[in-house]
Amino acid sequence: MKKLLKITAIVFGVMIAGVVLLLIYIKVALPDVGPAPDIKITTTPEMIKRGEYLANHVSICMDCHGTRDWTLFSGPMKKGHEGAGGEVFDKRFGFPGVFTAKNITPFNLAHWTDGEIFRAITTGVSKNGKALFPVMPYKNYSQMDEEDINAIIAYIRTLPSIESHPAESKADFPMNFILNTIPQKANLSKRPLPSDIVAYGKYMTTASSCIECHTNQVNGKIIGEEFAGGREFPVGNGNIVRSMNITPDVSGIGNWTKEQFINRFKMYADSAYDLPKVDLVKGDLQSMMPWTMYAGMTREDLGAIYEYLRTIPPVNSKVVRYTVAQK
Repeated sequence: MKKLLKITAIVFGVMIAGVVLLLIYIKVALPDVGPAPDIKITTTPEMIKRGEYLANHVSICMDCHGTRDWTLFSGPMKKGHEGAGGEVFDKRFGFPGVFTAKNITPFNLAHWTDGEIFRAITTGVSKNGKALFPVMPYKNYSQMDEEDINAIIAYIRTLPSIESHPAESKADFPMNFILNTIPQKANLSKRPLPSDIVAYGKYMTTASSCIECHTNQVNGKIIGEEFAGGREFPVGNGNIVRSMNITPDVSGIGNWTKEQFINRFKMYADSAYDLPKVDLVKGDLQSMMPWTMYAGMTREDLGAIYEYLRTIPPVNSKVVRYTVAQK
């Protein structure tokens, strides 16, 4: 009996040691995506213009790295806060910890190399080698064209320098260990020609990270069918908005024409349209969708996204879009 207990204790001790060594490895050796590339981006006015378009209307970096006015429908960007960071993503939104968008103006990035910014955008690894939580959808950005990533970097280098000091992000256990295993090496691609409309639409859909909000997730892990909607976003006062189904099923956008799809976005770019004020206590509809940012996308790019979405598997998913808290 004593011998059995001794063997059991040894086996248990070995298992504990193995777990400890594994955790040490994860904390010390990971993430392992390689060093930041040694690049120096040569900018042109055309590149900066392309980066401005991507950062504000496609990949919408400013969505998180700016400040949105939630007193208005869809939380439009507050002028003068572009790139200052500070948006908080925590347990209210189902995240395993508290994650804060960083300042990406020259105030914070002046001491980052172009390669370090490139690595952060495409692999989720910071200047100091720390893993970033994928609230920034770097897995999608890692599939973009190198020239587009360079254009974004060129643009954010031109942002006004804003002094701000967003709080450090902190992951809960065990995500503080799991987080180091998430970053992967970039899988860059070439941007298809617009004439190849479905391939180009897929590229733009990926660059816009539509899948992130329009697929149900828990703790950053996809649990629903892609693009079928249903992801919950608390918007305050206990009210919850859910992302819509954008598959080609009739419960999604199956009955939408291309023109209707494009105009749904472009209406927010119309100078005659005033965003309504939102009173959550009264149960007014609010949306997490950054309509005013995506509204700046060209009709051609929006149309290509529509054409791609028409090719994905239809999913019958009738989403209850908005729930007002019970009094």
